[in-house]
Amino acid sequence: MHDFKKLEVWQKSIELPLLIYNLTSKFPKDEIFGLNSQMRRCTVSISSNISEGAGRGQNWSFVVFYISHMDHLANCILSQ
Repeated sequence: MHDFKKLEVWQKSIELPLLIYNLTSKFPKDEIFGLNSQMRRCTVSISSNISEGAGRGQNWSFVVFYISHMDHLANCILSQ
């Protein structure tokens, strides 16, 4: 099992939703169920994917979940 809490990427992934929630709170009200919701959900799932991958205990599994994290991050960036 990896100690994911020591990873800088996980630490940053915990900070990111706070920034995104602050940013999206300024979006127009008609975006609440669109872009706003998508950005909030994908940033929250990043840290979850990293911790879940670390809990699997095998290096290849951790890599798969890390790649999944990168995919979620790309979706957040592209949705802007």
